[in-house]
Parts: sequence; C-alpha cells; structure tokens
Amino acid sequence: MELAHWLGRATSAVQNWADTFAPYHPHPSLAVDEDRLAAVFEEFTGRLTDNYPFFHPHYAGQMLKPPHPAAVLGYLTAMLINPNNHALDGGPATAAMEREAVAALATMFGYDTHLGHLTTSGTIANLEALFVARELHPGRGVAHSADAHYTHGRMCHVLGVKSHPVRTDGLGRLDLDALEDILRTGEVGTVVVTTGTTGLGAIDPVHEVLPLAARYGVRVHVDAAYGGFFTLLAGTGDERETLAPEPWRALAQADSIVVDPHKHGLQPYGCGAVLFRDPEVGRFYLHDSPYTYFTSDELHLGEISLECSRAGASAAALWFTFQLLPPTRDGLGQVLAAGRRAALDWAALIEESGALELYQPPQLDIVTYFPVLDPPALSGIDAASARIMADGMTSPDPVFLSTFRADREQFAARHPKVTADADGARILRSVLMKPESEGAVGQLHARVLELTAAATTP
Repeated sequence: MELAHWLGRATSAVQNWADTFAPYHPHPSLAVDEDRLAAVFEEFTGRLTDNYPFFHPHYAGQMLKPPHPAAVLGYLTAMLINPNNHALDGGPATAAMEREAVAALATMFGYDTHLGHLTTSGTIANLEALFVARELHPGRGVAHSADAHYTHGRMCHVLGVKSHPVRTDGLGRLDLDALEDILRTGEVGTVVVTTGTTGLGAIDPVHEVLPLAARYGVRVHVDAAYGGFFTLLAGTGDERETLAPEPWRALAQADSIVVDPHKHGLQPYGCGAVLFRDPEVGRFYLHDSPYTYFTSDELHLGEISLECSRAGASAAALWFTFQLLPPTRDGLGQVLAAGRRAALDWAALIEESGALELYQPPQLDIVTYFPVLDPPALSGIDAASARIMADGMTSPDPVFLSTFRADREQFAARHPKVTADADGARILRSVLMKPESEGAVGQLHARVLELTAAATTP
C-alpha cells in the first residue's frame, strides 16, 4: 500500500468531519514560523538517523520492527482526533474498536467469555494480571520460570507479593518437578507460564502446568506477550512451521493471558493487552470519578483498567489492521509462519556449518548459537560472541545481532563438553520476527560465518 497516498486521504477525511462543526479560528499562540519549522524538522529527521535499521532483514537483533503501514494509517488518522479510551465520552468510536479488537484476541486464544482491554505495554498488562491474582489470593506469592521476563519479579515487588523463580529444563522451559516443590509449600497463589520467553523463545508446558496448578488450588496466568500470536500455527500448516498444539490449545483454560500486539501483531509501540477468562474479576477495578463515566451507562474501559488515559489511536490501529490481516491462520498466521521457517532454515545451516553450534533448537523465531572453538571454553565463547556482534554492526556490509547471557549451569545442561572456566558466557541471538527474514537467511548466515572466522582466527 502507498502510505503517502492514504495519509493524504486520512487528513482529508478528518478535515471533512471537522468541517461539519461551526467554523472557528485557531489561536495565534499555536502558530509557528515556517522557516523555523523547516530548520527544526531538518534537525529532527537528522537525529532520527541515529537508529538501527529495524526495518531491514539484516537487522536480526532485538525484538524490534516497524509497524505495518495499515497500523500506521489507522494510528495517525485517529491521532488527528486524539481520542482517549479511558471513558466513552473521551473516545466513543475507538472504545468500540477496542472492544472488538480485544474480542478477536480472546477468540484467537479460545476464550468463550472474557474481560479485557488494551494497555500501553506488556509490563502494565502483566501488572494488571498479577494485581487481580493478588486480590484473589491475598498473602500468597507468584511462581514463574527463572527465564521468564524480568517484569514479573519487578511487578511482584510493586505489588508487595513474594516472587518465586523456578528453575528451567534443558530447553529453557519451566521445570515441573521444581514447580511442584514450590506449590507444596502453600505459599503460591499464581503460576506464570510463558509461551515464548524473550531470551530463547521457549514455550512452557501450559497443558501440564494447568492440572498441576489445579491440584494445589493455584491460578494460572500466561505471559504470551512475545509468543501469543504463534497460537495461530498450532497444529496447522506445513510440518516445518507447525507447532505442537497441546500448550496452545490449553490457553483457553488459563485464568488470564497477556499478549503484545506491538510485537507480532504489527502494531506501533505501545500496545499490550490483558484478558481474563472470568469477567467477574472486574469487581477488583471498581472505582468512581466525579467527572467521567457520565455519557453512557455502558461499561467504560477505564472502569476495568488500572491505567487512566490511554491512546484511542492504539485501538484504532489494531482494529484497522485486523480488518486487513485478521488474527487467523490465513491472516497474521502467514506472517508468523515466515519467521518460523526462517529460524528453522538458519538452524539447519548452523548445524551444517562446523563453525557455529546451536545453543538449543529454536522453538519459535529466535535462533541462539555460538562459535565453535578449540578448545571449547566459556570464556572464549563469550569473547568471540561479543566481537562477532560488535564487528557485525560496524562492518561495511552490516548485520545486526544480539547476545544472550547463559550461566554456567544452563550451558552445562546443553553442552557438557564446553569447559566451564567462567560463571557464564554470552552467545549470539537472532530474532527473525520480520517475514522478510525468510529471504535473507542465506545472506545473514554467510556474513556471520565471515565474522566468526575473523573473530576466532588467532
């Protein structure tokens, strides 16, 4: 789609709507000098070049990519009006869009009933889920994988709840035996399972955690911020890209789910979402305001969220995107499938290379690997990985990678032949969340091999 054309139509559409009201004159205090505007704009756009090329398939570093043009169009069009989705009098149209978009997410996860809304981030979405968990199980803590996002420990601190990190297995997933040991203490009221850890892309066994948690009367919250949309690939499609359906089908039985549309949902920052299976948990948000919630007896989104003002433009962008690329296997699923295939293709090239070794097989679209050294030792792997990443970013033909720090025990569980001469080591990590990555895997691999040869040659 030609974004410039559609943005022009957007400004015209909003202006046509504005023209249905009585004319008025903008206040002179808002006027700016055109020459000054041009100079500041030139400085502004120049400063924006101090960014990594998140749009390019050779950027395979962090979980960053530009939003889909449809999301940009939806966001900027609504932003010209600037609705606030806290109350219906602040954004009636975009509040309706938010409810519809959230309902589509609930359907994607298999919820028959739900209460939910968008947030400004996955962090806030997880805070809300853990807030409700605390209210339902006061005085009891939260257990989560040691590889889960650091937000869980941080939000437990904010909420005054004890955090219980649980060790992981050889694939970075929640260890069920260790989890049960903690549940037996009676100190835990909620278990957080992660479908797609941000470091390794590991998928916790949701289908096995649910009956275990039920045995001890414990809630289950799913942090699907990164991996949630991969449920679209569960048990469907090409055998190379399909995912084992069991953990994903089990999401429908979880008490709450968080997902970030600003990751695989193609949205601009910030757009998170929290969903609860039981709408009755809305009672924990109960509050009133003397100057809002007055235009309608319908539920205002601010009545079921901890945040107050939220951009209606985020809801508009998500709704607009879902009309064109719905959260279905044939819609957004095609975007995720390309990244999944890219990860599997690169993993196969790494295994055949002799110069690189997989840290563990990719479970989603994140590939982790390290240079092969003789002799293999953590200190050498750490130094070589750091050099490969740094050289890749500054070379004339750049590639952009990231690193993941694996501790001594994690490394030994996967690669016992590596000498543990340090507390841990950085390894290379590539996030292939852009569908264009599929066509660039060969070039990425070739460049990383060149960088590896330079970093490991005496």
